Amino acid sequence: MIHRAERDLVLEAARRTVALRLTHGTSGNVSARVADGMAITPSGLDYQSLIREDVVMMALDGTPEPGQTRVPSSEWRMHAAIYRARADVRAIVHGHSPAATAVACLGRDIPPFHYMIAVAGGDSIRCAPYAPFGTEALAALALGALFDRRACLLAHHGLLAVGATMDQALAVAAETEFLAELLLRLLPLGEPRVLSPAQLADVLERFRHYGQRGPG
Repeated sequence: MIHRAERDLVLEAARRTVALRLTHGTSGNVSARVADGMAITPSGLDYQSLIREDVVMMALDGTPEPGQTRVPSSEWRMHAAIYRARADVRAIVHGHSPAATAVACLGRDIPPFHYMIAVAGGDSIRCAPYAPFGTEALAALALGALFDRRACLLAHHGLLAVGATMDQALAVAAETEFLAELLLRLLPLGEPRVLSPAQLADVLERFRHYGQRGPG
């Protein structure tokens, strides 16, 4: 199967991660779920030079579709683990954006100091413990940090965002980077004040109805 639409979706999203400063060089990776597996960016290629055929089609057990010419991202295990565990996830964005990566290097969660934390689905954005890139250990730790969330940090590594659509995954990743940047600006002044559980519950409820509704 050629999967032109899914490959084009991943290709466009990969380039958007560069424009959004979510990654740089050949770091980071993007994937989209397909019925029989996933489409994922290749390993070690600059996103601006990618063509559709560079996007790798593979099963969630790591088996590539016949005829693939590229090696998948080294983080394919992390993407596959998330798709296997989370039926709600159809797109994944992993980046090494400056602020989120800096907070991840501190090994700390992003607390609920700003109401936009709710875009990640809860009262914090957790930081998964460190494990080497591309390993099953990192995949398991990332999955744990993503429990009931749409974003997490990876210690000494970067950020991870998921969504029901690619647009949602990109938006959550961009908002995570924004929150991390705000946190870094606040920390020299002291620990930021955080919203109360009641305030967070109100925000999360409001987010359930936020945005545009379809026709009718």
